[in-house]
Amino acid sequence: MIRVAIADDQELVRAGFRMIVGSQPDMEIAGEAGDGRQAIELVQRERPDVVLMDIRMPHVDGIAATRQVAGLARVVILTTYELDEYVFDALAAGASAFLLKSAPPEDLLKAIRVVTSGDALLAPSVTRRLIEEFARRPEPAARKATQFETLTDRERDVLRELARGFTNAEIAARLHVAETTVKTHVAHVLDKLEVRDRVQAVILAYEAGLAGTA
Repeated sequence: MIRVAIADDQELVRAGFRMIVGSQPDMEIAGEAGDGRQAIELVQRERPDVVLMDIRMPHVDGIAATRQVAGLARVVILTTYELDEYVFDALAAGASAFLLKSAPPEDLLKAIRVVTSGDALLAPSVTRRLIEEFARRPEPAARKATQFETLTDRERDVLRELARGFTNAEIAARLHVAETTVKTHVAHVLDKLEVRDRVQAVILAYEAGLAGTA
């Protein structure tokens, strides 16, 4: 069973998510929180697999809460705005996916299953735009180049394709290799960069300037 926690300050929104998640035979609700502070306490107490995290909540916002719980559970950021500036910070704080609240139920369920499997949502066009916008932000954080020096040329190629928002299947087609080979390269990239998932690898690559190189 995938245990899902819901953090949103609107009771009707929580009820809707609860209904969607509760209808799935492989999912169950691990608890609900009405603000970021409650979300942190909930995750620390219940240790869910996934947290559906709103950004704008009282007391502690979703970004700060994500920073606190990302090491304990996968975080799916939920927002009303397609290009919410706070989403950039949430991704950098450790979120594994970004989803609009207006998305259909099947997209929400897909996001939960994808992040539970250890992957992250980068393929949807809205997320791709978010990552591209993140790359244009001024004064990116300085990163040591030593970790990137351990990547092979092919692993660098794969990372650049990840930064463009392509799925494993799309990367395989673009690089003319098997999809299983791409999965292996992605796993090596995550391991060498010491990051949890694709989102964090892409952010790291943009901050280091690798994503923009030929």
